[in-house]
Amino acid sequence: MKYQASCHCGNVAVEFEGEIQEVVSCNCSICSRKGSLLWFLPLEALTRLTPDDAAATYQFHKHQIRHRFCPTCGIHPYAEGIDPKGRTVAAINVRCVQGLDIDGLTVRHFDGRAL
Repeated sequence: MKYQASCHCGNVAVEFEGEIQEVVSCNCSICSRKGSLLWFLPLEALTRLTPDDAAATYQFHKHQIRHRFCPTCGIHPYAEGIDPKGRTVAAINVRCVQGLDIDGLTVRHFDGRAL
């Protein structure tokens, strides 16, 4: 299925395909504050619908994840990083995906605080 995700004002938008069934709820310091529910895919499978420089980037701790957010409305629709196997991935905040029923998804909890 094809999906679109965006920030609140629409200045940062992406498109991707896949079957979203299970998402990750991370308890790290940033994810817990944002309330993100994350779904991962290869970064090359993500299509930016707005210019890359429309999104600001925030990094912390080991600087391995680029948290992408809209500098206008502050919403974080996705992040970019490297998974444990060394692959470049995108982490979609499924709360920003239009038309997705998040209540029907399986949520797996991840202890990001322990990293």
